[in-house]
Amino acid sequence: MKRALAGSVGPHQKMMLKTQLSHIDFMDHQIELLSEEVQQRMQPYEEDIELLDSIPGIGRSHAEQLLAEIGIGMEISKQFPSAPHLCSWAGMVPGNNESAGKKKSGKTRKGNKKLRAALVEAAHSAARTKNTYLSSQYQRLAARIGKKRAAVAVGHTILTITYHMLKKRVPYIELGADYFDRRKKEIVIKQSIKRLETLGCKVSIESIA
Repeated sequence: MKRALAGSVGPHQKMMLKTQLSHIDFMDHQIELLSEEVQQRMQPYEEDIELLDSIPGIGRSHAEQLLAEIGIGMEISKQFPSAPHLCSWAGMVPGNNESAGKKKSGKTRKGNKKLRAALVEAAHSAARTKNTYLSSQYQRLAARIGKKRAAVAVGHTILTITYHMLKKRVPYIELGADYFDRRKKEIVIKQSIKRLETLGCKVSIESIA
């Protein structure tokens, strides 16, 4: 390693380094100008950005991307009658795994590539959050169907949440990391009650904790 680091930089190498550094400075300046332009154009939608920014995994840049691709409020309602319509358009709906006894690919349908990429990236960010519904959903699915498909599924959830938040103008509600355990408990209780009632029993439930 020492021998690799020990070397001479001639006039040609210096010129190339100077050119590359100048290009990097130019690109940084262009990015700064574009960022300022985006910020200025998104000012009228600041309320929508703040709404989406409350979703785990969604930062300001993700919120801006989502709004740029799907629109806001009434625009969403006019273009997409429901959340499933939006998810299908975005390519965030998995295809059928089986048809007429024949197994097919579980790949998602093609859709808006920019929106899909933003949602998958947001899903990975959400997976790294702590004690959230989305991180719990990702961990449960990743163990069963793999990380890539789990990210698409969480992205689908994020887009569904986004649709309802923008359409109804409501804030994000965190269900908690234990949502699935609580939901499973409720399902087991309901199934048990129904089973006992079919056997002619009258059931009264009382929680001990």
